[in-house]
Amino acid sequence: MSKYIFGVDIGGTTVKMGFFDGEGSLLEKWEIPTRKEEDGSKILPDVAESIKGKMAEKQLAAGDIAGIGVGAPGPIDGDGVVHRAVNLGWGTFSIKETLENLLHIPVMAGNDANVAALGEMWKGGGQGSSDLIVVTLGTGVGGGIIIGGKVLTGAGGAGGEIGHIHVQDSEEQSCGCGNKGCLEQYASATGIKRLALKKLKESDKGSILRNGDVSAKTVFNGVKMKDELAMEVAEEFGKYLGDGLAVIASVINPETIVIGGGVSKAGEVLFDYIKPSYERNVFHANKDVKFALATLGNDAGIYGAAKLISDTMVSDIK
Repeated sequence: MSKYIFGVDIGGTTVKMGFFDGEGSLLEKWEIPTRKEEDGSKILPDVAESIKGKMAEKQLAAGDIAGIGVGAPGPIDGDGVVHRAVNLGWGTFSIKETLENLLHIPVMAGNDANVAALGEMWKGGGQGSSDLIVVTLGTGVGGGIIIGGKVLTGAGGAGGEIGHIHVQDSEEQSCGCGNKGCLEQYASATGIKRLALKKLKESDKGSILRNGDVSAKTVFNGVKMKDELAMEVAEEFGKYLGDGLAVIASVINPETIVIGGGVSKAGEVLFDYIKPSYERNVFHANKDVKFALATLGNDAGIYGAAKLISDTMVSDIK
């Protein structure tokens, strides 16, 4: 019998969990609350209890499980050690060793955005490519870089922090990271809203954006309706993101760039605004990169976590 895999995606509100077969098919998924009290000390024990419960329900022993993959916020190095996850209350400790001691099953762990990128490569918008950039445009800008089918982790687990590429020298407001002029300040959902509010203040043009709440969604709804001011906001957003992606692409030479997160729900119209700046600035060998939308949504993290196990324990799975 093929062994099974658990994929775990630890978020600030919920922990998403998936039960996979050895071929990477998602058999079942569920969520448990993320209990952040007491410096997040309850999170991994809760994960362990939930996995034990699922194993009992399926009448599985530890030997039937190839491993447990975990994605979590914060820098996580190649040894499964998290180096502070502020929004969970975590300091520096080994996720791998902690969970292995609770379950006596092999564990692999990685940064949540990197793990989600791995999921999109495996079963999502990046299928068929082993060298790709995955960008998540949500409240912030996250993502991951995959080279040769492997996540670029970096020395301290902070590889692929796409949102904190510096793209603007004249910025006066600080990014959440403390620096000024980060890509996240212009290409995230909150960044797009910020660009739109600034444009509305500076311009006296009529726009549907003046008729209610301003958000990334209303901006791109306006774009689809050929609203001039909304299109100007989209052009500015696209310039920043296109420039940032051109920098990364010129370093890693990706085959595919996958765009995900809430902003990606606008659809392929995003590419109309990202590509011109990207193609204008990127090294010529990277001009023909494929742009694709992410397809896994909130499941990308559990798929990527399962992929951590399938990559390292292929012989066991087969």
